[in-house]
Amino acid sequence: MNENQILTALKDICDPDTGVNFIESKALDIVECSDDFVRIRIKIQQPIYSAVKPINDSCIAELRKLSADTHFEILITELPQAPINRALLTEVKNIIAVASGKGGVGKSSIASNIAAAISKTGAKVGILDGDVYGPSQPTMFGLENAKLDAIQTGDGQVLAKPVKKYGIEVASMGFIVEQADAVIVRGPMLAGYFSMLFEQIHWGTLDFLVFDLPPGTGDIQLTLTQKIPLSGAVIITTPQDISVVDVRRSVSMFKKVNVDILGIVENMSYFVPDDMPDKKYAIFGEGGGARIAEETGSDFLGQVPFTMQMREANDGGMPIVIKDSDSITSQSIIEITNKIMSKVRKKNYETSQVPEMTISI
Repeated sequence: MNENQILTALKDICDPDTGVNFIESKALDIVECSDDFVRIRIKIQQPIYSAVKPINDSCIAELRKLSADTHFEILITELPQAPINRALLTEVKNIIAVASGKGGVGKSSIASNIAAAISKTGAKVGILDGDVYGPSQPTMFGLENAKLDAIQTGDGQVLAKPVKKYGIEVASMGFIVEQADAVIVRGPMLAGYFSMLFEQIHWGTLDFLVFDLPPGTGDIQLTLTQKIPLSGAVIITTPQDISVVDVRRSVSMFKKVNVDILGIVENMSYFVPDDMPDKKYAIFGEGGGARIAEETGSDFLGQVPFTMQMREANDGGMPIVIKDSDSITSQSIIEITNKIMSKVRKKNYETSQVPEMTISI
């Protein structure tokens, strides 16, 4: 076996998200080659985690046509990220806002499961609960009695440290005030409370930070978009018309402040009874998410069914994608999350201007 044979075998392999041909772009290096062992390194745009398996599988499938006995090793490495253009959260590579036009659509539930699904790929993930009035993430992660600890940084600052659960860093106003106490604040103070959650918390190095925003298009949403450049926003809706109307406002707001809409997720799309898993009941109507996505020129990321397992997982403090990754609800959320990560990778590739070098991970 020689290098020309390997390059010929892999000549049509492309990045599944960016469409980049690895050989044409010189992203593929043959590190070691012998009759019984071949090691290849491929350099791809971050976040790499969702792309590793499909790239590896595609390469191995083609290389196996050359030899059934040779041991092939594919090293997927990460291109260095371009300098992060923000004064805050400089160690966070990608920031995603999960938003909704109105309350009651299951936004916090979807946000916690998106964070969990990303974490399951191997990425370092945090979630920030931005709902000052009604923080939900302490319940979603079973952290109702948790408190933020203090940490002193290298430059002498004393900051709060997120609470870690299921490998995910979590911060919420619910860790600062008692769950039963109402947070009574007016507009300017509201933005200040929210700013505290990302300005005075030491998140450390993260691949993704998920912002669970409160419903609506008010001060918190504007504060976030003005202070922190986002990778994009995911809008949650339910099928009925009253939710769809409010989605238009959310999409319009994000577009006005130049935040990309990664897509629309339709939650509670249909009800699936435990005792009749083959049945689907569209109790909130049908097709609202797809219609508003088409109307606003946004991508429709998918539907999430309404199930008892989802409700029990939320109340029990464990995201459904962790509790039961094989459930229909988990599979739908994992598929949606993979689409989100793919869109972030493509955007990073299109906007990145970095030298051709690698960081092994």
